[in-house]
Amino acid sequence: MNEGPLWRRLSAEFLGSAFLAAVVVGSGIAAQRLSAGETGLELLENAVAEFAKLPGVGQKTALRLVLHLLNQDKGDVEKFSSSISKLRNEIQFCRVCHNISDQQVCEICTSPKRDHTIICVVEDTRDVMAIQNTDQYNGVYHVLGGLISPMDGIGPSDLQVDTLVERIKENGIKEVIFALSATMEGDTTIFYLDKRLKSFDITISTIARGIAFGGELEYVDEITLGRSIATRVPYENSLTK
Repeated sequence: MNEGPLWRRLSAEFLGSAFLAAVVVGSGIAAQRLSAGETGLELLENAVAEFAKLPGVGQKTALRLVLHLLNQDKGDVEKFSSSISKLRNEIQFCRVCHNISDQQVCEICTSPKRDHTIICVVEDTRDVMAIQNTDQYNGVYHVLGGLISPMDGIGPSDLQVDTLVERIKENGIKEVIFALSATMEGDTTIFYLDKRLKSFDITISTIARGIAFGGELEYVDEITLGRSIATRVPYENSLTK
């Protein structure tokens, strides 16, 4: 192993100590999977492996995150670990709308300031957050927990569709807004839900398509998303004739 000046500078940059975390490969530098047999740092390797399981996090980024934690106060790291553990063990799903909550019924569903006759149907919690950030919507939500995708083996029975139908039957709902991503899966889900809800005396609308086809709702800027909510149109009017 080459342990010249460049190697020593890299080691100091990543660890601030004697831990070795990168290697010189050819004429460039690349992240290398840590080997417990070579470094004796099995705990470090295990931590990197766990961080690398997160979406969008590779070995190199995982290594940087782990090394960052090693440089923090022990109390801060324990607080971080505790918050993650409590999140996983104590978080609940609202029994009304299926949004994440720290109570059986979320704050949105219990708020007297919101219009409970309008339900906005979304794919997941990220979409609830995106719409909330627009300050253009004052109704309640229904989180499906996914989209119909035959290619992935996801059908209507895998989503929170039946509970949506029950809410409409029992709660005097006047309007249902489909706020789903403009993808093939989103359109398939809207088409199915429209058929299921046709028999009810309600207004069925979908957000205006200021969103490019194939775009994920959570990545749309707040102005565009807010305008789409404010200028929603009946679903039937959005169909190509």
